[in-house]
Parts: sequence; structure tokens; C-alpha cells
Amino acid sequence: MIYGEQIYIRSFKVIDAAALLQFQNNNKEFFEKYAMERASDYYTINKQIELINGWSNAWKDDTHYQFGIFSKETEQLVGTLSLFQVLRGSLQSAFIGYFIDLSHNGRGYGTEAVKLAVDYAFHSLHLHRIEAGVMPHNIGSIKVLEKSGFHKEGIARKNVKIHGKWEDHQVLAILNPHDL
Repeated sequence: MIYGEQIYIRSFKVIDAAALLQFQNNNKEFFEKYAMERASDYYTINKQIELINGWSNAWKDDTHYQFGIFSKETEQLVGTLSLFQVLRGSLQSAFIGYFIDLSHNGRGYGTEAVKLAVDYAFHSLHLHRIEAGVMPHNIGSIKVLEKSGFHKEGIARKNVKIHGKWEDHQVLAILNPHDL
């Protein structure tokens, strides 16, 4: 577990599957505005268990780090965060993505979780660069990244398919200051 002031982040365990499913179901309409297409079985307990097991294997393989974001006060799952597509060799990079429960937006949980994950990525995983892609109209997410030290690099045109449509994404990145 990695502790912040209001939240902590940790890897998911199979015991978290029910909470993860409830989190996804409670935010389905909100998240699907920004997420890649999800199969119909995504919103089942079996799929959540499958995902958690897959994340555990990917963690061991150093390719994907999936975190739950939990409130320190209530122990409730309030978000998810991923460091994914981890590349080694001459790149030492990953992408970051996160979702915060709609009812917990605006409390600083996203910014705190991103900062904790970036610190983990730079100090424990020894990554050099973390990149994010955000739909340009998702101002809240862009602000979270900028508050966490990310800088804008440009627009990736027609980059991700969301709701059957290729969407532009603002590219933001942060570099490990110890590597500069």
C-alpha cells in the first residue's frame, strides 16, 4: 500500500471484485464517456475476477500496474489507476489512466493518486517517462495531470475509439527528474 493524505493506493485482490463491480456499475454512464468500448460481460463479477487475476499476472510480468484508490477515512474504493503498456529497454516508459467515482470528484483524490503513482513509477519502477492521453474537452482530467506535474505535448489526432468514434487526445507527459 502507498499512503497519501486522503487516500491510499494498492493492487487489487480477488476479494475486491464485488467492490470493483459496484464501482463500475455505479459509474457506468459517466466512465463510458471517456473509456474505450467494453464488452457486455464487463459488468459481471466473473469478469472483474478475471481482470484482477490478469492484473496480478501483469504486475509480476512488469507490464501493467493496476491500483485501487481507497479513501483512508472510509476504506471505500473511490477510484482506479493504471500504469500500463510499461516499456523497458531504451524507453523505460508507461501510460497512466485513472477513473474517480463521480460522487468523489472534486476532492483531490485523482491528483493525490496520480502523484503517488508517479512517485512509485519513478522511484520503485525506475521509469523515465509517463504519458497520458485525455480527450481535450475533459478539462478536469487535464487539470489533475497538470497539478501532478505533467506538461502538454500536443494533440494525438483520432487516437482512441470511444463509442465507435475515433477521438482526438491531448497528450501530456512527465519525465523522471532524476534522469534529466
